[in-house]
Amino acid sequence: MSNRSLRINELVQRELSDYLHRHHREEAVAITITAVDVDDDLRTGRIHVGVIGTPEFAVDRLRWLRRHSEEIRRELGRRVILKWNPRWVYVLDDSGERGARIQQLLDAIEEQERRRARPAPGGDAPA
Repeated sequence: MSNRSLRINELVQRELSDYLHRHHREEAVAITITAVDVDDDLRTGRIHVGVIGTPEFAVDRLRWLRRHSEEIRRELGRRVILKWNPRWVYVLDDSGERGARIQQLLDAIEEQERRRARPAPGGDAPA
């Protein structure tokens, strides 16, 4: 990925987050723009969205973003001047949920290891 693409991705991410939290505070309070990937031709791109809450709530917020996609696209076109105003596809980013699940599994393994290391109550302790 070129340096220019990285700068565009970061700028779009920052501007979109700012717009959502200024103009749609109530609806966007649980939404985080985790990443933006604009294609090299600047005509399309993906916006990765993280949502705090249940999976049903996350799907609802994603639907809300898709309903407002043209409004968001126009606003991004005003804020980020590019040769083309990309068409954005919104993708639910569940990396936070996966990370939490991995952490739970690691904690469970650690707890099992601690139980194995403890001597059994009333048993003979090694001398």
